Amino acid sequence: MVHVNGVDLCAQTFGDPEDPAILLIGGAASSMDWWEDDFCAQLAAGGRFVLRYDHRDTGKSTSSPAGSPTYSQLDLVADALGLLDTYDLVDAHIAGISMGGGLAQRLVIEHPDRVATLILISTSPGGPGGPDNPDLPPMGEQIEAAFSDPAPEPDWSDRRAVIDYMVAGQRPFEGTHPFDEAGLRVLVGQVFDRTNDMAASMTNHWMLEGGDPIRARLGQVGAPTLVLHGTEDPLFPIGHGKALADEIPGAVLIPLEGVGHQMPPRQVWEVVIPAILAHTAISATEAGRSSE
Repeated sequence: MVHVNGVDLCAQTFGDPEDPAILLIGGAASSMDWWEDDFCAQLAAGGRFVLRYDHRDTGKSTSSPAGSPTYSQLDLVADALGLLDTYDLVDAHIAGISMGGGLAQRLVIEHPDRVATLILISTSPGGPGGPDNPDLPPMGEQIEAAFSDPAPEPDWSDRRAVIDYMVAGQRPFEGTHPFDEAGLRVLVGQVFDRTNDMAASMTNHWMLEGGDPIRARLGQVGAPTLVLHGTEDPLFPIGHGKALADEIPGAVLIPLEGVGHQMPPRQVWEVVIPAILAHTAISATEAGRSSE
C-alpha cells in the first residue's frame, strides 16, 4: 500500500528496479488483477521493471461510496503520476488499456517529460463514435444491446453470483478467440477476493467526469507510441486504433487478429509481449532511473 495523491493505492512490482520501468494502467472498473501475473512476469523477464496497481474503487485501494465517487478521471491521471514519484521514477513507459489508455493519453500530453514511450491498448482518441467524433466507428450492436438492457445487478456480497455476473458481462466484448470461461472465473474470483467494495468497484468509474477532450492535441505527442488493437473490438472498432496511429506522430499500429475489447488473451501474447519489449527498448532516455 502506498499513499499517493491523498489516497491509498495498492501497487505491486515485478522485476529489477534498475531496469526500464513500465507502468500498467488498467481500464474502467478494473483492478490490477486483470494484468495477469504471467503477463507481468514475462515482461519482467525481458528486462523491465513492471508496476501494476489498483485504481481507486478497485482491489485494495481507497474506495468511495457506491454511486458517489469523490474524484474524477483527472484524479486518476494524478494517481498515475504520483506512483511514478513514489517509486522515484523520472519517467516510465506508460501502457494503458481502454479507459487506462485515455488516462495515458492525457498523461503524455500534460506531462510529456514523464513518459518515455506510450503503449495504447484497445482504446480510442475520443470514445465511441458520436456527435463529437463522427469519423470514428460506432460500437457494435451487441454492446449497444448490453448497455441498453443490462443484466440485473447481483448481491455484491455473494461471491458466486458476482462471478457469474462478471463472466457473463465479458462475453459481448470478446472476439473470436475461444472464450476461456474457466480461466476467467478464476481471475474474477481473485478480483472478488481482493476487492474492498464490489458495488463501488463496478459502479463508480462509469460516473466519472473526464475533463476537456484532448483529441485535438494528439499531434503534440512526442513519445514513441505503439497502438495494439483488436480487429474484432466491438466497443472501439479498429478504426479507433487506426485514428490513434494516424493522429499521433510516428505511431505504429499492430492489429491483434480475432481480439475483442479485452485484455490481450494468451493466444496473442506471443505477439504482444515481444512488441512491447521491442517498443520499450527504443527510448532515448533510461526509463526507471531514480530521480536521486
